[in-house]
Amino acid sequence: MIKNQRYLEYTTHHHSGTIRGCSWKTGRNLVDQGSGQVIPHYRRFIEASPFCTLATVATERMDCTPRGDQPGFVRVHDDRTLMMPDRRGNNRTDSLANIALDSRVALCFMVPGSTNCLRVNGTAYISIDEKLLTSFTVDGKVPRSVIIIKTEAVHFQCGRAILRSELWDKDAQINANSLPKPGEVLAWLSDNKVGGEEYDKTWEKRANETLW
Repeated sequence: MIKNQRYLEYTTHHHSGTIRGCSWKTGRNLVDQGSGQVIPHYRRFIEASPFCTLATVATERMDCTPRGDQPGFVRVHDDRTLMMPDRRGNNRTDSLANIALDSRVALCFMVPGSTNCLRVNGTAYISIDEKLLTSFTVDGKVPRSVIIIKTEAVHFQCGRAILRSELWDKDAQINANSLPKPGEVLAWLSDNKVGGEEYDKTWEKRANETLW
């Protein structure tokens, strides 16, 4: 533990300045693509994306949650506005609660097979307008709300992380049964009061029946 908080603040500020000023200099080509406008090229990427992460800010923490649906599930309303339906999940509502307190958000869009990611920073608010919700109907189900994002910065992220991880390489896929499952974790945390093997066996069926 660092006892001197002022020392911690100083070193954090000092190293941040060193990184920004000396170690990694952003190329002009990256600076120019970082405007807040969703240009046609970015629109095509978002409309092809079935998955993104959504980062939000709370008073004493940050949250980052996965968001996924059919490609184009995030709607490009105009060149400064995105709309994301809030589909069924674990019902924690962390992201919605955070946005209600602090509007800052960040998204990272991915497209299977592409080494690129598209990053978006902006502010958001939540809409429960009935007409808007209805426009996002899938399989007869409307979302509970729609997150409306006003973009402030949009740019591609270097593809090296995806290349290094071999994320889309079929030969890199592993057997999911070798990993811990939610039921196992719930059972361990609750002293076997909830979760367990049966939970994991029936989860996929439950999820497929309640996707929207």
